[in-house]
Amino acid sequence: MSTAPKRIAIQGGYGAFHEIAANAYFKNESIEIVPRNTFKDLFAALQKGKVDYGITAIENSLAGSILPNYTLLRDSKMKVIGEIYLRIKQNLVALPGQKLIDIKEVYSHPMAILQCQQFFDDYPDIKLIDSLDTALSAKKIADEQLTGIAAIASTLAARNYNLEIVAASIETNKENYTRFLILEDKNGEPFTDHNVNKSSVSFALAHKIGSLSKILSTFSFYDINLSKIQSMPIIGHDWEYQFYIDLEFDNYPMYRQSLKAVEPFTSNICVLGEYYKGEVSFD
Repeated sequence: MSTAPKRIAIQGGYGAFHEIAANAYFKNESIEIVPRNTFKDLFAALQKGKVDYGITAIENSLAGSILPNYTLLRDSKMKVIGEIYLRIKQNLVALPGQKLIDIKEVYSHPMAILQCQQFFDDYPDIKLIDSLDTALSAKKIADEQLTGIAAIASTLAARNYNLEIVAASIETNKENYTRFLILEDKNGEPFTDHNVNKSSVSFALAHKIGSLSKILSTFSFYDINLSKIQSMPIIGHDWEYQFYIDLEFDNYPMYRQSLKAVEPFTSNICVLGEYYKGEVSFD
């Protein structure tokens, strides 16, 4: 039996919230974090077999859905096998000895900046600059020994790169959670765990009047809860939309029957994953 750690692709550098989420989800297992700069790179690593699993943020309770990741998920054919919700604590981090008064520029991922906007409203002279990732911003400061520069990043990133927390927990709303999906290349294998209680499904509407309302009514009839519904325009098809929905259920056979029942009102229906409803981690 192999004892090699599971290779987990994350978006961002060591210390990113993706790493924290991966550690929380695989908490009792040996894992190896494989950083990737972009979400596209993450999906590519999974498709090419360079990693065993991927973990990707899909929505934040304050900033909303990460829309491009829905398209990456559907196009990649990767399957969702789990999820976890992570309480996000954003910190302002800089080189040791730096004070808030010394900071002239702050680098971080645009979503992190958005989550902390109220804090920076009190410091209008600080220039906020979008970057690829929270942890990679912290790493750049450490690698280049940048003074007068700070990053918005996790406590883990500050520790990894020997930075100090200039201001802790600067997120505007303390009820700040990000939902992460755990992905695996199932190679077209059918779903076999019928004890799951959640799924993610994608479809476009059939060209029939009232298709969406009939779909929603059908799920209600089968006692299926829609915990998430997201629409995105279909490129090249004016005013047509791809829908991504999350379904919660207690009866697996009834859930499967509901998918059959909505097929006449959809086109290209695809089950993106069946899994257990995720836990909330406060790490």
